[in-house]
Amino acid sequence: MRKHLITVINAAGRAVPLEVNGQPVVPYKGVGKHRPEGNKYGPPIATCIDFPDNGNKSVETLKQALIQAGLKDGMTISTHHHFRNGDLIANQIFDIAAELGIKDLVWFPSASFDCHTPLIKYLSDGTIHHIEGSMNGALGHFASEGKMKGVGVLRSHGGRYQAMQDGEVKIDIAVIAAPAADTFGNANGLDGPAACGLLGFALADAQYASKVIVVTDHVVPFPCWPWQIQGNYVDYVVKVDKVGIPEKIVSGTTEITKSPDRLLLAELTARFCEEAGIIRDGFSFQAGAGGTALSIGIYFADLLRAKGIKSRFARGGSNKYLVEMLEEGLVDFILDGQTFDLEGVRSMRENHGHVDTSPFTSYNYHSKGNFAQLVDVVILGATEVDIQFNANVVTHSDGALLHGIGGWQNCLFAKCTILPVPLFRDRIPVIRDHVTTLCGPGELIDVIVTERGIAINPLRHDLLDSLKDSSLPIRTIQELKDEAEKICGVPAAAKFDDEIIAVIKWVDGTVIDSVRRLSVT
Repeated sequence: MRKHLITVINAAGRAVPLEVNGQPVVPYKGVGKHRPEGNKYGPPIATCIDFPDNGNKSVETLKQALIQAGLKDGMTISTHHHFRNGDLIANQIFDIAAELGIKDLVWFPSASFDCHTPLIKYLSDGTIHHIEGSMNGALGHFASEGKMKGVGVLRSHGGRYQAMQDGEVKIDIAVIAAPAADTFGNANGLDGPAACGLLGFALADAQYASKVIVVTDHVVPFPCWPWQIQGNYVDYVVKVDKVGIPEKIVSGTTEITKSPDRLLLAELTARFCEEAGIIRDGFSFQAGAGGTALSIGIYFADLLRAKGIKSRFARGGSNKYLVEMLEEGLVDFILDGQTFDLEGVRSMRENHGHVDTSPFTSYNYHSKGNFAQLVDVVILGATEVDIQFNANVVTHSDGALLHGIGGWQNCLFAKCTILPVPLFRDRIPVIRDHVTTLCGPGELIDVIVTERGIAINPLRHDLLDSLKDSSLPIRTIQELKDEAEKICGVPAAAKFDDEIIAVIKWVDGTVIDSVRRLSVT
């Protein structure tokens, strides 16, 4: 039972278990303190003897493919999230498993969405034992209430790749939904009615899973080119009527915010970057696809035009605004991790400088360097921060598990990490004495931007010196916290039971924090 797991205090001062779902884990040791040992994990050796000479790996149905792949109790099944809320395949996998009477499966998605809410019935009846991936919305509430049989494990995008590479997670069957594929198994996300851009989150699944199934609604003659997934990794190809809902995969437009407060956050963030000397010829940046982040990108574009300079590369999530910068010559390359709109999909097909990447190249901490370390400035969000600059992205202050980590942890290794956040949400201060759930250590978070002031981490003497004569509202984080509490009052701490319902992995595979069951009293 998970209710009485033995815990120790890790290097971040958080109580974490020594084992999770019966497997030993390593408590967080500090940034850069855990050194992996051994060799990369390898899946079973395959042979061409077992595959058709004509290269046609087609099977009639997903059910048939799962049976031929050896689906049985206790297996780990992986899926990817490039279809976002338009995914039509993950639920079908577990419908089939339930029909076959399979129990205690581990679902290992790169992320979950509201469309996966129907899987709650399979968590309830034991078809799925637990989830190792983001648990958003209703899935998060289900886990937070202690209803999931096993302990959830949340990892960053890079941490997910690291877990497969290092053998922490061994995928029995990977199901890769692809907008286009040939019958050999080569696949991409650029073509077909459900085109989503790239399939980078499924790369490790293809490389490390024992069995790989590609599901598509758009079969093309060999070769499917470019091949983002190589057919040499693939066991079976299934043709279905519809692999995803296009309008829920990508939107025709991604719009900047119209909120005055968020526009102010964007303006202050851009001004900070300019005055700190970050925006210079050849600099690199990463921002998300939310309204505030998009607005910051607009400010960056204006500054580049005004200065007559350009960015060497932008890390994506790509969107139409980033594509406009690429096509205008304001940025040389988009290194894309996920394509957020139709213009991003088009650009990836047409523009040489629009490059699809994967968590291996961008985020994997157990590699010989990654792209995240090369980014000059990254703009991220957070649900909470504290006076030590620690940050939370998976729970709110009530302790409910509502978000995934995504690439957030990995991006903290950029040369400057900025979190633009409102001073309070729904009359609840965002800056706390201690974050409810620790996802990122404060030593890696450099600047907190709020609508009422900007706090610079005292560790960043260079930034403090650069902004000492600035007209920007530079304040201490304690001052910002005090102002929020003066307006909203001191928030009550969330109440939890002792039961650990999930753990948060750090980028190196160690456990940085635990998430406990919400108290019913």
